[in-house]
Amino acid sequence: MSEHSLQDRAAGALMGAFIGDALALGPHWYYDLDELHADYGNWISGYTAPKAGRYHAGLKAGQSSQAGVLLLLTLRSLVECGGYDEADFCRRMDEDFFPLIDGTPLSGPGGYTSQSIREAWRQRVEQKRSWEQVGGNADTTEAAERVLAIAIRYALRPKELASAVTRNTVLTQTDGTVVAMTVAYAAVLGMLVEGHALDGELTGKLMERVKSGQLPFHAVTSGKLQAPRPGEVEASTAGRFPSPDALLSQSSIACAAMDPDIRIEPAWKVSQVYGMPCAVYHQFPAAYYLAARFADDFESAVLHAVNGGGQNQARAILTGALAGAQTGLCGIPQRFLDGLENSAELILLAERLAEQSVAES
Repeated sequence: MSEHSLQDRAAGALMGAFIGDALALGPHWYYDLDELHADYGNWISGYTAPKAGRYHAGLKAGQSSQAGVLLLLTLRSLVECGGYDEADFCRRMDEDFFPLIDGTPLSGPGGYTSQSIREAWRQRVEQKRSWEQVGGNADTTEAAERVLAIAIRYALRPKELASAVTRNTVLTQTDGTVVAMTVAYAAVLGMLVEGHALDGELTGKLMERVKSGQLPFHAVTSGKLQAPRPGEVEASTAGRFPSPDALLSQSSIACAAMDPDIRIEPAWKVSQVYGMPCAVYHQFPAAYYLAARFADDFESAVLHAVNGGGQNQARAILTGALAGAQTGLCGIPQRFLDGLENSAELILLAERLAEQSVAES
């Protein structure tokens, strides 16, 4: 188990996500790395402002993108309600957020509105549909970027974590694979907050929770994914998700990150190994790799996520949460906290959520 306190890890995970989001604000979505280096140099080491004509143009260094805005909305709902209250979350979306956007990409707080949020706005605002009808099939990490707060809140209660994360995710994203991978990421984050390591043993621990019914994945294998013994198929775990595959890559990625025969150098090129685009199957593996490789080095993990280009904002948010959960808030360099807009308020909210999670330990 990690030497940092659960409260420090929980606050570190949240602040790590906010920091990752803001660090990638300027250099967001450069798929031409030569152009990225021409605009920001060969190594981005801190907060930067977006260039004119780019995503988020007009915002200042250290500010949040719309992903950070939605994470903050979710965090406030959790803190003020004492837990996940879906009605309160939806009310805040309806009253506090949707009036600020117009369904087009380059609008609203944070400078860019994601595909799934644009679709939710159209279904909810223009077509007056219920929240049960607004989810779309976008394959991005949009939901994961806000439900990470829910995962932190319920880190010690994995069954409730999986239920709340699933329910919140399907409000905007309904593709089964996306939901499964989002819940898997949340389960991993919860375990890191709990104090487990992102290592070769983590998948086995996740599968134990599947077998005990705490995580809603279908599984029939025994032991280390071996064939079931006669008669065990009938007693298999039948979860919401048709297989446990979303839980099976984290340990192999972690082992690869530590294997001297498997090197990605420099580490930011993980984006070229797993892919630079936005889809979950590009983003989650890269985040797991960087968080495992730099388990005790928040700065290296998040900066390599940013410097990889492409959808580096999602990569940095997801990596920042995992890395912050491992180093704790005390392990995040002070300059990242000092340069983040509204840092004092965010730290206070993060610590309040962490207190709520600890109270259930």
